[in-house]
Amino acid sequence: MKRLAILAMIAALALTALPAVLAEVPAHPSELKYGPLDFKVPDPAKYRHELPGGMVVYVGEDHALPLVDLSITVRAGAFLDDPAKPGVAALTGRMLRRGGTKTLSAEAFDEKADFLAAQITSFASDTSSGASFNCTTQTLDACLDLFFDMVRNPAFDTERLALEKENILEGLKQRNDDAGTILRREWGWLMRGRDHFTSRQITAAELDSVSRDDLVAFHEKYWLPKNMMVTVSGDVNTEAILGTLAERFAGWKSEGPDVPWPPKAPAHSPTPGVYYVDKDIPQGKVFIGHLGMQDADWSNPDRYAVAVMNEILGGGGFTSRITNRVRSDEGLAYSAGSRYSVGRFWPGAFRIVFQSKSATVPLAAKISLEEVRRIQSEPVSKEELNIAKASFIDTFPQAFESIESIVNTFANDEYIGRPHDYWKKYRDRVRAVTAKDVQQAAKKYLHPDQVVFLVVGKWDEIVKGDPDGRATMKEFFDGKATRLPLRDPLTLEPLP
Repeated sequence: MKRLAILAMIAALALTALPAVLAEVPAHPSELKYGPLDFKVPDPAKYRHELPGGMVVYVGEDHALPLVDLSITVRAGAFLDDPAKPGVAALTGRMLRRGGTKTLSAEAFDEKADFLAAQITSFASDTSSGASFNCTTQTLDACLDLFFDMVRNPAFDTERLALEKENILEGLKQRNDDAGTILRREWGWLMRGRDHFTSRQITAAELDSVSRDDLVAFHEKYWLPKNMMVTVSGDVNTEAILGTLAERFAGWKSEGPDVPWPPKAPAHSPTPGVYYVDKDIPQGKVFIGHLGMQDADWSNPDRYAVAVMNEILGGGGFTSRITNRVRSDEGLAYSAGSRYSVGRFWPGAFRIVFQSKSATVPLAAKISLEEVRRIQSEPVSKEELNIAKASFIDTFPQAFESIESIVNTFANDEYIGRPHDYWKKYRDRVRAVTAKDVQQAAKKYLHPDQVVFLVVGKWDEIVKGDPDGRATMKEFFDGKATRLPLRDPLTLEPLP
Protein backbone atom coordinates (compact mmCIF):
# COMPACT_ATOMS: atom_id res chain seq x y z
CA MET A 1 0.00 0.00 0.00
CA LYS A 2 2.85 2.40 0.81
CA ARG A 3 4.42 1.64 -2.56
CA LEU A 4 1.15 2.41 -4.37
CA ALA A 5 0.85 5.67 -2.46
CA ILE A 6 4.36 6.71 -3.44
CA LEU A 7 3.70 5.89 -7.09
CA ALA A 8 0.46 7.87 -6.99
CA MET A 9 2.31 10.85 -5.52
CA ILE A 10 4.98 10.68 -8.24
CA ALA A 11 2.29 10.53 -10.93
CA ALA A 12 0.50 13.52 -9.47
CA LEU A 13 3.70 15.55 -9.39
CA ALA A 14 4.43 14.57 -12.99
CA LEU A 15 0.95 15.67 -14.09
CA THR A 16 1.41 18.97 -12.26
CA ALA A 17 4.68 19.61 -14.11
CA LEU A 18 3.38 18.44 -17.49
CA PRO A 19 1.80 21.75 -18.61
CA ALA A 20 5.06 23.58 -18.01
CA VAL A 21 7.00 20.95 -19.96
CA LEU A 22 4.53 21.05 -22.85
CA ALA A 23 4.73 24.82 -22.92
CA GLU A 24 8.44 24.52 -23.72
CA VAL A 25 7.89 22.07 -26.62
CA PRO A 26 7.85 23.87 -30.00
CA ALA A 27 4.81 23.43 -32.18
CA HIS A 28 6.92 22.32 -35.16
CA PRO A 29 10.37 20.72 -35.45
CA SER A 30 11.54 23.68 -37.54
CA GLU A 31 11.20 25.80 -34.39
CA LEU A 32 13.66 23.70 -32.42
CA LYS A 33 16.76 25.64 -31.41
CA TYR A 34 20.14 24.24 -30.51
CA GLY A 35 23.11 25.77 -28.85
CA PRO A 36 26.44 25.82 -30.67
CA LEU A 37 28.27 22.49 -30.82
CA ASP A 38 31.22 22.73 -28.46
CA PHE A 39 33.70 20.03 -29.43
CA LYS A 40 37.46 20.10 -29.10
CA VAL A 41 39.75 17.78 -30.99
CA PRO A 42 41.63 15.48 -28.60
CA ASP A 43 45.37 15.95 -28.22
CA PRO A 44 47.11 13.20 -30.25
CA ALA A 45 50.23 13.41 -28.07
CA LYS A 46 48.17 12.02 -25.20
CA TYR A 47 47.75 8.73 -27.03
CA ARG A 48 51.01 8.36 -28.97
CA HIS A 49 53.88 6.29 -27.58
CA GLU A 50 56.98 4.56 -28.89
CA LEU A 51 58.36 1.18 -27.91
CA PRO A 52 62.09 0.52 -27.69
CA GLY A 53 63.24 0.41 -31.28
CA GLY A 54 60.81 3.13 -32.36
CA MET A 55 57.57 1.27 -33.07
CA VAL A 56 54.62 3.64 -32.71
CA VAL A 57 51.74 2.61 -30.45
CA TYR A 58 48.54 4.56 -29.89
CA VAL A 59 46.83 3.70 -26.60
CA GLY A 60 43.47 4.93 -25.36
CA GLU A 61 42.13 3.92 -21.97
CA ASP A 62 38.39 3.34 -21.61
CA HIS A 63 37.27 1.56 -18.45
CA ALA A 64 33.54 1.73 -19.05
CA LEU A 65 33.45 -1.95 -20.09
CA PRO A 66 35.90 -4.81 -19.46
CA LEU A 67 36.84 -5.05 -23.15
CA VAL A 68 40.06 -4.52 -25.09
CA ASP A 69 40.67 -3.93 -28.81
CA LEU A 70 44.14 -4.27 -30.30
CA SER A 71 45.19 -3.86 -33.92
CA ILE A 72 48.44 -4.12 -35.82
CA THR A 73 48.71 -2.28 -39.13
CA VAL A 74 51.46 -3.39 -41.49
CA ARG A 75 52.93 -1.38 -44.33
CA ALA A 76 52.27 -4.16 -46.83
CA GLY A 77 49.56 -4.84 -49.37
CA ALA A 78 48.76 -5.45 -53.01
CA PHE A 79 51.17 -2.69 -54.03
CA LEU A 80 53.99 -5.11 -53.13
CA ASP A 81 52.66 -7.99 -55.22
CA ASP A 82 54.67 -9.25 -58.15
CA PRO A 83 52.55 -8.15 -61.16
CA ALA A 84 53.06 -11.62 -62.60
CA LYS A 85 51.55 -13.19 -59.48
CA PRO A 86 48.79 -11.00 -58.02
CA GLY A 87 46.91 -12.07 -54.92
CA VAL A 88 49.85 -13.05 -52.69
CA ALA A 89 49.41 -10.12 -50.30
CA ALA A 90 45.66 -10.69 -50.08
CA LEU A 91 45.99 -14.41 -49.43
CA THR A 92 48.71 -13.82 -46.86
CA GLY A 93 46.40 -11.46 -45.01
CA ARG A 94 43.44 -13.83 -45.18
CA MET A 95 45.33 -17.01 -44.31
CA LEU A 96 47.20 -15.55 -41.37
CA ARG A 97 44.08 -16.07 -39.25
CA ARG A 98 42.72 -19.13 -41.02
CA GLY A 99 45.90 -21.17 -41.30
CA GLY A 100 46.93 -21.97 -37.72
CA THR A 101 50.40 -21.44 -36.26
CA LYS A 102 53.60 -23.43 -35.93
CA THR A 103 52.45 -24.61 -32.49
CA LEU A 104 48.70 -24.87 -33.05
CA SER A 105 46.80 -26.51 -35.89
CA ALA A 106 44.17 -24.40 -37.63
CA GLU A 107 41.43 -26.30 -35.79
CA ALA A 108 43.16 -25.99 -32.42
CA PHE A 109 43.66 -22.26 -32.97
CA ASP A 110 39.95 -21.82 -33.75
CA GLU A 111 38.96 -23.76 -30.65
CA LYS A 112 41.24 -21.73 -28.41
CA ALA A 113 39.95 -18.45 -29.82
CA ASP A 114 36.36 -19.62 -29.27
CA PHE A 115 37.16 -20.70 -25.71
CA LEU A 116 38.56 -17.23 -24.97
CA ALA A 117 35.55 -15.60 -26.70
CA ALA A 118 38.08 -13.63 -28.73
CA GLN A 119 37.31 -12.16 -32.13
CA ILE A 120 40.58 -12.44 -34.06
CA THR A 121 40.89 -11.28 -37.67
CA SER A 122 43.53 -10.57 -40.29
CA PHE A 123 43.36 -8.81 -43.64
CA ALA A 124 45.21 -7.24 -46.54
CA SER A 125 44.14 -4.37 -48.80
CA ASP A 126 45.73 -2.40 -51.61
CA THR A 127 47.99 -0.31 -49.37
CA SER A 128 47.96 -2.01 -45.97
CA SER A 129 47.68 -5.30 -44.13
CA GLY A 130 46.94 -6.06 -40.53
CA ALA A 131 45.47 -8.15 -37.76
CA SER A 132 43.29 -7.37 -34.75
CA PHE A 133 41.46 -8.87 -31.84
CA ASN A 134 38.78 -8.03 -29.33
CA CYS A 135 38.55 -9.74 -25.97
CA THR A 136 37.59 -9.29 -22.33
CA THR A 137 40.06 -7.79 -19.89
CA GLN A 138 40.13 -11.05 -17.97
CA THR A 139 41.43 -13.00 -20.97
CA LEU A 140 43.77 -10.31 -22.33
CA ASP A 141 47.06 -12.04 -21.53
CA ALA A 142 45.91 -15.35 -23.02
CA CYS A 143 44.60 -13.55 -26.12
CA LEU A 144 47.89 -11.73 -26.54
CA ASP A 145 49.72 -15.07 -26.41
CA LEU A 146 47.43 -16.49 -29.09
CA PHE A 147 47.47 -13.36 -31.22
CA PHE A 148 51.24 -12.92 -31.27
CA ASP A 149 51.71 -16.60 -32.01
CA MET A 150 49.50 -16.06 -35.07
CA VAL A 151 51.20 -12.86 -36.23
CA ARG A 152 54.77 -14.07 -35.66
CA ASN A 153 54.49 -17.78 -36.46
CA PRO A 154 51.74 -18.43 -39.00
CA ALA A 155 51.62 -21.94 -40.43
CA PHE A 156 49.51 -21.20 -43.52
CA ASP A 157 47.97 -24.66 -43.35
CA THR A 158 47.96 -26.20 -46.83
CA GLU A 159 44.49 -27.75 -46.52
CA ARG A 160 42.97 -24.49 -45.35
CA LEU A 161 44.81 -22.64 -48.13
CA ALA A 162 43.43 -25.05 -50.73
CA LEU A 163 39.92 -24.53 -49.34
CA GLU A 164 40.33 -20.77 -49.38
CA LYS A 165 41.50 -20.85 -52.99
CA GLU A 166 38.50 -23.00 -53.91
CA ASN A 167 36.20 -20.43 -52.32
CA ILE A 168 37.89 -17.61 -54.21
CA LEU A 169 37.66 -19.60 -57.43
CA GLU A 170 33.91 -19.99 -56.95
CA GLY A 171 33.71 -16.25 -56.56
CA LEU A 172 35.65 -15.74 -59.78
CA LYS A 173 33.20 -17.98 -61.63
CA GLN A 174 30.39 -15.61 -60.63
CA ARG A 175 32.10 -12.44 -61.85
CA ASN A 176 29.65 -11.91 -64.68
CA ASP A 177 26.52 -12.70 -62.69
CA ASP A 178 26.27 -9.19 -61.27
CA ALA A 179 26.36 -6.26 -63.69
CA GLY A 180 27.78 -4.10 -60.92
CA THR A 181 30.86 -6.32 -60.74
CA ILE A 182 31.38 -5.95 -64.49
CA LEU A 183 30.89 -2.19 -64.23
CA ARG A 184 33.49 -1.79 -61.45
CA ARG A 185 36.02 -4.03 -63.21
CA GLU A 186 35.86 -2.22 -66.54
CA TRP A 187 35.75 1.18 -64.85
CA GLY A 188 38.94 0.41 -62.93
CA TRP A 189 40.70 -0.54 -66.14
CA LEU A 190 39.45 2.53 -67.99
CA MET A 191 40.45 4.87 -65.18
CA ARG A 192 43.69 3.31 -63.93
CA GLY A 193 44.77 0.80 -66.54
CA ARG A 194 45.16 -2.93 -65.98
CA ASP A 195 48.61 -2.59 -64.38
CA HIS A 196 47.53 -0.43 -61.45
CA PHE A 197 47.36 -2.65 -58.39
CA THR A 198 44.00 -1.17 -57.35
CA SER A 199 42.42 -2.30 -60.63
CA ARG A 200 44.37 -5.53 -61.09
CA GLN A 201 42.15 -8.60 -61.46
CA ILE A 202 43.36 -12.11 -60.69
CA THR A 203 42.70 -14.97 -63.09
CA ALA A 204 42.11 -18.60 -62.19
CA ALA A 205 45.57 -19.55 -63.45
CA GLU A 206 47.23 -16.83 -61.37
CA LEU A 207 45.27 -17.92 -58.31
CA ASP A 208 46.32 -21.51 -58.87
CA SER A 209 49.97 -20.45 -59.07
CA VAL A 210 49.96 -18.94 -55.56
CA SER A 211 51.52 -21.44 -53.16
CA ARG A 212 52.04 -21.71 -49.44
CA ASP A 213 55.71 -20.88 -50.04
CA ASP A 214 54.64 -17.56 -51.58
CA LEU A 215 52.70 -16.67 -48.44
CA VAL A 216 55.56 -17.67 -46.16
CA ALA A 217 58.01 -15.59 -48.19
CA PHE A 218 55.72 -12.54 -48.24
CA HIS A 219 55.16 -12.76 -44.49
CA GLU A 220 58.86 -13.12 -43.71
CA LYS A 221 59.73 -10.26 -46.01
CA TYR A 222 57.17 -7.65 -44.98
CA TRP A 223 55.35 -8.62 -41.76
CA LEU A 224 58.14 -7.16 -39.65
CA PRO A 225 58.09 -4.85 -36.63
CA LYS A 226 59.76 -2.05 -38.57
CA ASN A 227 56.72 -1.96 -40.87
CA MET A 228 54.15 -2.07 -38.07
CA MET A 229 52.05 0.29 -36.00
CA VAL A 230 49.83 -0.74 -33.07
CA THR A 231 46.61 0.67 -31.62
CA VAL A 232 45.11 -0.39 -28.31
CA SER A 233 41.87 0.82 -26.76
CA GLY A 234 39.69 -0.24 -23.90
CA ASP A 235 40.13 -1.44 -20.35
CA VAL A 236 43.92 -1.27 -20.15
CA ASN A 237 46.59 0.54 -18.19
CA THR A 238 48.79 2.43 -20.62
CA GLU A 239 52.14 1.76 -18.95
CA ALA A 240 51.29 -1.90 -18.39
CA ILE A 241 50.19 -2.59 -21.98
CA LEU A 242 53.24 -0.77 -23.38
CA GLY A 243 55.48 -2.94 -21.23
CA THR A 244 53.67 -6.07 -22.36
CA LEU A 245 53.98 -5.10 -26.01
CA ALA A 246 57.67 -4.31 -25.62
CA GLU A 247 58.24 -7.80 -24.23
CA ARG A 248 56.30 -9.46 -27.04
CA PHE A 249 58.05 -7.60 -29.81
CA ALA A 250 61.47 -8.15 -28.25
CA GLY A 251 63.60 -10.56 -30.24
CA TRP A 252 61.41 -10.39 -33.33
CA LYS A 253 63.84 -9.87 -36.18
CA SER A 254 63.19 -6.84 -38.35
CA GLU A 255 65.71 -7.33 -41.13
CA GLY A 256 64.21 -7.00 -44.56
CA PRO A 257 63.92 -4.74 -47.56
CA ASP A 258 62.69 -1.21 -47.08
CA VAL A 259 59.10 -0.89 -48.22
CA PRO A 260 58.73 1.74 -50.96
CA TRP A 261 56.54 4.44 -49.46
CA PRO A 262 54.38 6.08 -50.55
CA PRO A 263 53.26 3.25 -52.83
CA LYS A 264 54.28 3.64 -56.43
CA ALA A 265 51.66 3.14 -59.11
CA PRO A 266 51.86 3.40 -62.90
CA ALA A 267 50.41 6.54 -64.43
CA HIS A 268 47.49 6.15 -66.80
CA SER A 269 45.49 8.67 -68.82
CA PRO A 270 41.89 7.62 -69.47
CA THR A 271 40.54 8.12 -72.98
CA PRO A 272 37.26 10.06 -72.89
CA GLY A 273 34.32 8.54 -74.68
CA VAL A 274 31.31 6.26 -74.38
CA TYR A 275 31.99 2.62 -73.53
CA TYR A 276 29.47 -0.17 -73.06
CA VAL A 277 29.23 -3.82 -72.12
CA ASP A 278 26.18 -5.47 -73.63
CA LYS A 279 24.29 -7.46 -71.01
CA ASP A 280 20.65 -8.51 -70.88
CA ILE A 281 19.49 -6.78 -67.69
CA PRO A 282 16.37 -4.64 -67.08
CA GLN A 283 18.32 -1.49 -66.13
CA GLY A 284 21.50 0.11 -67.37
CA LYS A 285 24.18 0.59 -64.71
CA VAL A 286 26.23 3.72 -65.30
CA PHE A 287 29.46 5.41 -64.20
CA ILE A 288 30.40 8.77 -65.73
CA GLY A 289 33.56 10.58 -64.68
CA HIS A 290 37.26 11.24 -64.91
CA LEU A 291 40.40 11.30 -62.82
CA GLY A 292 40.34 13.92 -60.12
CA MET A 293 42.37 15.88 -57.66
CA GLN A 294 45.53 14.80 -55.85
CA ASP A 295 46.73 16.45 -52.64
CA ALA A 296 49.95 14.78 -51.55
CA ASP A 297 50.58 16.93 -48.49
CA TRP A 298 47.02 17.77 -47.37
CA SER A 299 47.69 21.50 -47.70
CA ASN A 300 45.61 22.39 -50.76
CA PRO A 301 42.66 24.56 -49.67
CA ASP A 302 40.80 23.43 -52.80
CA ARG A 303 40.10 20.06 -51.17
CA TYR A 304 37.47 21.69 -48.93
CA ALA A 305 35.85 23.57 -51.80
CA VAL A 306 35.78 20.34 -53.83
CA ALA A 307 34.15 18.47 -50.95
CA VAL A 308 31.45 21.12 -50.51
CA MET A 309 30.97 21.34 -54.28
CA ASN A 310 30.37 17.61 -54.62
CA GLU A 311 28.05 17.58 -51.61
CA ILE A 312 25.84 20.08 -53.40
CA LEU A 313 26.19 18.44 -56.80
CA GLY A 314 25.50 14.80 -55.97
CA GLY A 315 27.10 13.67 -52.73
CA GLY A 316 24.54 15.03 -50.30
CA GLY A 317 21.75 12.52 -50.81
CA PHE A 318 18.27 13.97 -51.14
CA THR A 319 19.56 17.52 -50.74
CA SER A 320 21.90 17.27 -53.75
CA ARG A 321 21.10 18.46 -57.26
CA ILE A 322 21.66 15.27 -59.25
CA THR A 323 19.61 13.22 -56.79
CA ASN A 324 16.80 15.74 -56.82
CA ARG A 325 16.54 16.03 -60.57
CA VAL A 326 17.21 12.44 -61.64
CA ARG A 327 15.39 10.68 -58.81
CA SER A 328 12.88 13.03 -57.26
CA ASP A 329 11.86 15.27 -60.17
CA GLU A 330 12.08 12.86 -63.12
CA GLY A 331 11.79 9.48 -61.41
CA LEU A 332 14.50 8.03 -63.63
CA ALA A 333 16.49 6.18 -60.96
CA TYR A 334 16.04 4.93 -57.44
CA SER A 335 19.44 6.29 -56.51
CA ALA A 336 21.66 8.77 -58.31
CA GLY A 337 24.52 10.93 -57.17
CA SER A 338 28.20 11.71 -57.44
CA ARG A 339 31.43 11.04 -55.61
CA TYR A 340 34.69 12.94 -55.65
CA SER A 341 37.74 11.41 -54.02
CA VAL A 342 40.90 13.41 -53.40
CA GLY A 343 43.89 11.17 -53.95
CA ARG A 344 46.77 10.92 -51.52
CA PHE A 345 49.18 8.70 -53.44
CA TRP A 346 47.73 9.15 -56.95
CA PRO A 347 44.91 11.23 -58.43
CA GLY A 348 41.47 10.61 -57.06
CA ALA A 349 38.40 10.33 -59.26
CA PHE A 350 35.09 12.04 -59.92
CA ARG A 351 32.18 9.77 -60.69
CA ILE A 352 28.47 10.16 -61.38
CA VAL A 353 26.61 6.98 -60.42
CA PHE A 354 23.11 5.80 -61.28
CA GLN A 355 21.09 2.97 -62.74
CA SER A 356 18.02 3.56 -64.84
CA LYS A 357 15.68 1.82 -67.26
CA SER A 358 17.43 1.21 -70.56
CA ALA A 359 15.43 3.81 -72.45
CA THR A 360 16.07 6.55 -69.87
CA VAL A 361 19.83 6.04 -69.37
CA PRO A 362 20.64 8.85 -71.88
CA LEU A 363 18.18 11.24 -70.24
CA ALA A 364 19.52 10.59 -66.73
CA ALA A 365 23.06 11.11 -68.03
CA LYS A 366 22.08 14.30 -69.85
CA ILE A 367 20.46 15.75 -66.73
CA SER A 368 23.46 14.80 -64.57
CA LEU A 369 25.93 16.49 -66.90
CA GLU A 370 23.65 19.53 -67.11
CA GLU A 371 24.01 19.84 -63.35
CA VAL A 372 27.79 19.57 -63.64
CA ARG A 373 27.82 22.45 -66.11
CA ARG A 374 25.36 24.48 -64.03
CA ILE A 375 27.51 24.31 -60.90
CA GLN A 376 30.38 25.58 -63.06
CA SER A 377 28.42 28.42 -64.65
CA GLU A 378 26.50 29.93 -61.74
CA PRO A 379 27.05 30.35 -57.99
CA VAL A 380 25.31 27.95 -55.66
CA SER A 381 22.61 29.35 -53.39
CA LYS A 382 23.30 30.45 -49.84
CA GLU A 383 20.95 27.75 -48.54
CA GLU A 384 22.72 24.99 -50.49
CA LEU A 385 26.09 26.22 -49.31
CA ASN A 386 25.06 26.33 -45.67
CA ILE A 387 23.45 22.87 -45.75
CA ALA A 388 26.51 21.34 -47.41
CA LYS A 389 28.97 22.90 -45.00
CA ALA A 390 26.83 21.98 -42.01
CA SER A 391 26.79 18.34 -43.12
CA PHE A 392 30.58 18.20 -42.75
CA ILE A 393 30.85 20.34 -39.63
CA ASP A 394 28.01 18.72 -37.69
CA THR A 395 29.20 15.16 -38.38
CA PHE A 396 32.84 16.00 -37.70
CA PRO A 397 32.87 14.72 -34.07
CA GLN A 398 32.03 11.22 -35.29
CA ALA A 399 35.72 10.71 -36.10
CA PHE A 400 36.34 10.94 -32.34
CA GLU A 401 33.13 9.47 -30.92
CA SER A 402 34.89 6.72 -28.96
CA ILE A 403 38.33 6.01 -27.59
CA GLU A 404 38.76 3.34 -30.24
CA SER A 405 37.92 5.75 -33.05
CA ILE A 406 40.27 8.38 -31.57
CA VAL A 407 43.34 6.13 -31.54
CA ASN A 408 42.47 4.66 -34.93
CA THR A 409 42.06 8.12 -36.46
CA PHE A 410 45.39 9.36 -35.17
CA ALA A 411 47.16 6.13 -36.10
CA ASN A 412 45.75 6.36 -39.62
CA ASP A 413 47.03 9.94 -39.81
CA GLU A 414 50.53 8.72 -39.15
CA TYR A 415 50.20 5.80 -41.52
CA ILE A 416 49.10 7.82 -44.55
CA GLY A 417 51.07 10.97 -43.71
CA ARG A 418 48.17 13.22 -42.77
CA PRO A 419 49.23 15.89 -40.24
CA HIS A 420 47.30 15.80 -36.98
CA ASP A 421 46.50 19.51 -37.21
CA TYR A 422 44.36 18.67 -40.23
CA TRP A 423 41.60 17.95 -37.73
CA LYS A 424 42.07 21.17 -35.75
CA LYS A 425 41.78 23.26 -38.89
CA TYR A 426 39.15 21.19 -40.67
CA ARG A 427 35.95 22.92 -39.53
CA ASP A 428 37.32 26.43 -39.96
CA ARG A 429 38.49 25.54 -43.47
CA VAL A 430 35.05 24.18 -44.35
CA ARG A 431 33.35 27.25 -42.87
CA ALA A 432 35.59 29.47 -44.99
CA VAL A 433 34.36 27.96 -48.27
CA THR A 434 32.33 30.49 -50.25
CA ALA A 435 29.99 30.17 -53.21
CA LYS A 436 32.78 31.64 -55.34
CA ASP A 437 35.17 28.96 -54.08
CA VAL A 438 32.68 26.25 -55.02
CA GLN A 439 32.23 27.63 -58.52
CA GLN A 440 35.97 27.99 -59.06
CA ALA A 441 36.57 24.43 -57.82
CA ALA A 442 33.89 23.14 -60.19
CA LYS A 443 35.51 24.94 -63.12
CA LYS A 444 38.97 23.66 -62.19
CA TYR A 445 38.25 20.07 -61.17
CA LEU A 446 35.20 19.03 -63.20
CA HIS A 447 35.52 18.25 -66.90
CA PRO A 448 32.09 17.31 -68.32
CA ASP A 449 33.38 17.27 -71.90
CA GLN A 450 36.23 14.89 -71.08
CA VAL A 451 34.40 12.14 -69.22
CA VAL A 452 34.52 8.40 -69.51
CA PHE A 453 30.89 7.26 -69.90
CA LEU A 454 30.57 3.56 -69.06
CA VAL A 455 27.30 1.65 -69.15
CA VAL A 456 26.46 -2.01 -68.66
CA GLY A 457 23.08 -3.04 -70.05
CA LYS A 458 21.00 -3.79 -73.14
CA TRP A 459 22.76 -1.53 -75.59
CA ASP A 460 20.23 -1.79 -78.42
CA GLU A 461 17.57 -0.36 -76.08
CA ILE A 462 19.88 2.14 -74.36
CA VAL A 463 21.21 3.70 -77.56
CA LYS A 464 17.71 4.63 -78.83
CA GLY A 465 16.97 6.57 -75.67
CA ASP A 466 13.79 8.12 -74.35
CA PRO A 467 10.60 7.29 -76.35
CA ASP A 468 9.53 10.92 -75.97
CA GLY A 469 12.69 12.08 -77.74
CA ARG A 470 14.18 13.92 -74.78
CA ALA A 471 17.61 12.25 -75.09
CA THR A 472 19.48 9.56 -77.00
CA MET A 473 23.05 8.30 -76.88
CA LYS A 474 23.78 10.28 -80.07
CA GLU A 475 24.11 13.36 -77.86
CA PHE A 476 27.33 12.09 -76.33
CA PHE A 477 30.63 12.12 -78.24
CA ASP A 478 28.84 12.45 -81.59
CA GLY A 479 27.12 9.13 -81.06
CA LYS A 480 30.38 7.18 -81.13
CA ALA A 481 30.68 4.32 -78.65
CA THR A 482 33.24 1.61 -77.95
CA ARG A 483 32.00 -1.88 -77.22
CA LEU A 484 33.83 -3.64 -74.42
CA PRO A 485 33.56 -7.42 -74.54
CA LEU A 486 32.02 -9.53 -71.86
CA ARG A 487 34.93 -11.52 -70.49
CA ASP A 488 35.47 -15.08 -69.47
CA PRO A 489 35.22 -14.92 -65.67
CA LEU A 490 38.22 -17.20 -65.13
CA THR A 491 40.64 -16.01 -67.81
CA LEU A 492 39.33 -12.45 -68.33
CA GLU A 493 39.79 -12.99 -72.03
CA PRO A 494 37.01 -11.65 -74.31
CA LEU A 495 34.17 -14.07 -74.85
CA PRO A 496 33.25 -14.80 -78.48
